[in-house]
Amino acid sequence: MMKKMTEHQIVAILKEAEAGLSVKELCNKYGMGNSTFYKWREK
Repeated sequence: MMKKMTEHQIVAILKEAEAGLSVKELCNKYGMGNSTFYKWREK
């Protein structure tokens, strides 16, 4: 189970994705699901 991320942490993770890290790598690194990442990105 993942702890709730702050807005600042979410923005930092999304910026990492823009920098070139794959969604799979980010999800494994931060212990979250792909769906969580894509929900954040929609916002």
